[in-house]
Amino acid sequence: MDHVQLLSELVAINSINPDLVPGAPGESEIARYVAGWMKRARMEVTLVETAPGRPSVVGVVRGSGGGKSLMLNAHMDTVGVAGMENPHSPRVEGNRLYGRGAYDMKGSLCACLLAADRARDMKLRGDVIVTAVCDEEFASIGTASVLERFKADAAIVTEPTALDICVAHKGFIWFEVESRGVAAHGSKPEIGVDAIANIGPVLAGLQALDRRLRSEPRHALLGSGSIHASLINGGQELSTYPAHCSLSIERRTVPGETLQEAEDQMRAILEATAEQNEAKLSLRATLSREPFEVKQNEPIVGLLRSRVAAHRGAEPRIYGDTPWMDSALTSAAGIPTVVFGPGGGGAHAVVEWSNLDEVEAAIHILSAVAADFCA
Repeated sequence: MDHVQLLSELVAINSINPDLVPGAPGESEIARYVAGWMKRARMEVTLVETAPGRPSVVGVVRGSGGGKSLMLNAHMDTVGVAGMENPHSPRVEGNRLYGRGAYDMKGSLCACLLAADRARDMKLRGDVIVTAVCDEEFASIGTASVLERFKADAAIVTEPTALDICVAHKGFIWFEVESRGVAAHGSKPEIGVDAIANIGPVLAGLQALDRRLRSEPRHALLGSGSIHASLINGGQELSTYPAHCSLSIERRTVPGETLQEAEDQMRAILEATAEQNEAKLSLRATLSREPFEVKQNEPIVGLLRSRVAAHRGAEPRIYGDTPWMDSALTSAAGIPTVVFGPGGGGAHAVVEWSNLDEVEAAIHILSAVAADFCA
């Protein structure tokens, strides 16, 4: 099976993440397809079901023993399809294949599968491990669960990089500030405490913190962290003082910034507004994901860099990216990790496409890196 056919069959499967779109089918169907493909390719196949109906698939091309193992990671889930025309009917035009998930990131999944298939015939000593995971687009429960059962000496997370090499990315922390006021009739200001209005000083504090963070870049590739208000909810009706308001906040972090540091910054904002605030304010962190960085002298980075340069005839760009990726999880598990994959465009957009030439190139490069690393 060539890469165009395989990618077409992957895109044709609806694998929208149900945590993003309630009622969406999730990864069960595509996991069955991937598992069947792996079995036909004579890989050792394991299903890792983190939650009901949310499987990841791990396929291992087993080496003869004594060599290093390489993990190739790609996610199977996609975002929703609102506004798209025929999102699961793949269409090829020139070197582009269109459809939901083609770029983010079934082109990469296709490359991982075909590269591992090639590695089977190389008689390597080390294992090549393909992890096709669920839920990357929401909470990454797939990669987190897979890493409890599978380890490797190095990993390539194949998010689309247009065949360049990503060695760092930002992390994030989600906070929620809760404001509790006193409900009262709108005509009785002497009784009511406005939980919504009392969020105002917190919002001003967030803006001030964001300006300070962005004026002090701390990372050579990623610049600075940032913070913004994302969601606000509160109130009951027009004629009532709101007794409750919740504010959801996202803090983006760069390597070197910690959860504790970010929490201290948030608590300083709440403490600074306490005297002018009639409402009771509370803070909690709801989800935290670490930033990622790999040293450029790691062997897997050097091998990938040399193989990309040999294939393209030019040195790849070494860069840091802004979105969070599962590479932070593999790195935190003690696996030296780099991010590399084929390009395209339209992630989360109404027109999405994968560059078929780069998918084919990624197959060659990944299989060559496996040959070097797992020999």
